[in-house]
Amino acid sequence: MSRILKRLEVSHPPGLSQKDIFLSNEDLLPVGPEKRTWKAINFFAFWIADSFNINTWMIVSSMVQNKLSWWQAWICVWVGYGVVAPFIVLNARPGAVFHVTFPVVARTSFGLYGSLWCTFNRGAMACIWYGVQASIGGSCMLVMLRSMWPSVNSIPNHLPASSGTTTKDFMAFFLFWLISLPAIWFPIHQMQVPALYSFISMPPPVHGQGVRRAGRGLTFFVWCIVKAKGVGPILSQPSGVHGSELGWAMVSSLMSCISNMATLVTNAPDFASRAQRPSAALWPQLISVPVTFSLVSFVGIVVSSSSEKIYGDAVWSPIDLLARFLDDGPSGATRFGVWFISASFIIAQVSTNISANSISAGCDLTALFPATLRGGYIAAIVGLCMLPWKLLQSSNSFTSYLSAYSVFLSSIAGVMITDYYLIHRGHYRVADLYHTKPDGWYWYTFGFNFRAYVAYIAGILINVVGFAGATGRSVPLAATRIYEMSFFTGFGVSSLVYIGLNYVFPVPGMASSFEEVDLSHEVETADDRSVESFTHQERSDTKDKNEYDTRPVV
Repeated sequence: MSRILKRLEVSHPPGLSQKDIFLSNEDLLPVGPEKRTWKAINFFAFWIADSFNINTWMIVSSMVQNKLSWWQAWICVWVGYGVVAPFIVLNARPGAVFHVTFPVVARTSFGLYGSLWCTFNRGAMACIWYGVQASIGGSCMLVMLRSMWPSVNSIPNHLPASSGTTTKDFMAFFLFWLISLPAIWFPIHQMQVPALYSFISMPPPVHGQGVRRAGRGLTFFVWCIVKAKGVGPILSQPSGVHGSELGWAMVSSLMSCISNMATLVTNAPDFASRAQRPSAALWPQLISVPVTFSLVSFVGIVVSSSSEKIYGDAVWSPIDLLARFLDDGPSGATRFGVWFISASFIIAQVSTNISANSISAGCDLTALFPATLRGGYIAAIVGLCMLPWKLLQSSNSFTSYLSAYSVFLSSIAGVMITDYYLIHRGHYRVADLYHTKPDGWYWYTFGFNFRAYVAYIAGILINVVGFAGATGRSVPLAATRIYEMSFFTGFGVSSLVYIGLNYVFPVPGMASSFEEVDLSHEVETADDRSVESFTHQERSDTKDKNEYDTRPVV
């Protein structure tokens, strides 16, 4: 057992102190050239894989249920994901250029120790969402098991009502949780097989399943249309709201898309750090995010519309719809179809959990607890122990709290993006990210940048009253409207306050012009020899690419 736990620990040279491991372990140092395996097609494939999951499938359903017509809801999806894509690209840039992950990028603006709170926020959300997505995956597993063995649905319950689940539901959840564990082992740089290969092979998780799952989603799409002998009434259903009520309903809907991506905006450097060239993390993400999520949402609209024609009421959850197909003695062909589609959803949930939660937890928790197990396994353990099915029992309030968390993350992203583009203007001293010398750029005040924290708190405060309204308290309408645009208000306020404070209290390394360059060669100290030798080696390895040259990086 001790040998197994040792293999699950984060790698680091022997004989280092806890402080040394905290500052620079394998997962925190700049990614070496041999691990920069992500090309443009890998970023396209990543977003195909991430978009095809039940959460995306259903996000448009809440819009239609809130009385928007299908095309109004679909416009909101296009606009929402189209607007959030540039934020992902902007925050991914320092990771793509300097090949460092989110916990390290956060050090540049919040300070060496101040960044830990940001890292904790993102890591905690990764653990919570891991459990939630695993619980949804358990529902997919139950449907698949029912399609193979109908008697599964008759398994007697031996769990008390206080558990919040039943024997068959927990069995399906645990099976899903168990099959996810091997996928956590793969490092990010190994998850780079292009999606097109997935038609003929079974590559590492996350990327290689994108097109295959998209194909199975289209199979479900066509199957439902054929079964319903048409697309159903929802596509001809008019909007139920008009005027200003319609305008704010659309604002709220597109903001739900943006809030759904707030976590990935924040830790965008984690994936971009593996890019072969910075440009690989630019256009592929800018294009693929709105396109993939919008197409999956459209499939969800048509399938749910078809279900209304089949059953008389719209079934917005694809898993609930598949379960309905298994009722009333289905044929062997129907059972095979349900197995085929539910299996694709299981793969989708595993991949989403790995890409959006496990990898993020791995990067973030490594920064917080560098000498413990790999962060992805910590997220899996927390996701099991938190009993996620209990949280989902009160879905409305739970979803509201999770959406509200975008307020905290948007304020973090506002500070990080502003620091990179408007304060330091692309100038980095990578060596200073790994030592605590007072003359380092990122030491600030005992490792904390008070400017970043004041800006971060200001971005939260503007949304506090509206957040109280979301939890059921009576608040002014203006506060509700501000909160409905919480990502932009949090991001904007934190950005403006941070700019103002930096001009009143200038920080080391403020630049007058934008140029993406590592200035580590300007300082040579004994404490950062290891990092200096690493960055010097990288400069020699990548000189032809101009990634650490004195000229701008493209």
